Amino acid sequence: MKIGILQTQPQFGCVSENVEKALVQIASKKADLWVLPELFNTGYQFISKKEVRSLSEPIPTGPTTQSLIQAAAKYKTTIVAGLAEREGQTCYNAAVLVGPKGHMATYRKIHLFYEENRWFTPGNKPFEVYTIPYKSDRGGTMKCRIGIMICFDWIFPESARTLTLKGADIICHPSNLVLPHCPQAMITRSLENRVFSATVNRVGVEARNKETLSFIGQSQLVSPKGEILSRAPENKISNKVITIDPKEARNKSINPYNHLIKNRTEEYYC
Repeated sequence: MKIGILQTQPQFGCVSENVEKALVQIASKKADLWVLPELFNTGYQFISKKEVRSLSEPIPTGPTTQSLIQAAAKYKTTIVAGLAEREGQTCYNAAVLVGPKGHMATYRKIHLFYEENRWFTPGNKPFEVYTIPYKSDRGGTMKCRIGIMICFDWIFPESARTLTLKGADIICHPSNLVLPHCPQAMITRSLENRVFSATVNRVGVEARNKETLSFIGQSQLVSPKGEILSRAPENKISNKVITIDPKEARNKSINPYNHLIKNRTEEYYC
């Protein structure tokens, strides 16, 4: 299975331009699954609820999701991408999952970071896992299971563990990271759950009459053994495709005596 990691540098508020630049990158390489950053189409640093509402879109009828659906159909791929969702007057920091047949799911970020709490409503849907197709080296169609979490969800181990317990082979993790800890921490998340994790960040700086936010890049794909299969630079746009075998995530045995799932002793957990 080929996974595309697309690290971008959106310009705040330039939605159509940001989307078009991402689609050009998707068109340039073949992948079964593309993962894009959090809020890839708008940029991150909002300054008012009015601005959030003006830049957010209904899903799946909004122009960004429709453009992603068209790209998924054209290139026969699956895409996970972060954007601001508007439902009535309520706005969510969301990620869409689209494939060749259209919109498959929307995840709304549960754990909001910093001033996101001023602009967005916390997600009201549980973590879920979805089955997507991919082409094997032998030409047949295979299936894998992916889960979605967004940026700051990473700091709560329950996020990745819940997706693991629901059967995820790959955790897709659109992000806009400014703190330095996540890339290394996601090695542990992959290792403790024996799953692939695709953390996809952006680069650049935003300072919209407020403090300066510098995004750390380092988009990466980590294996179930905690190996960094690919890590992008800290300050450059990057477009990488990495080949994996999702079945590696289905073996939860550490050795003949220890199993990550079967050995859980829930009666001793809070």
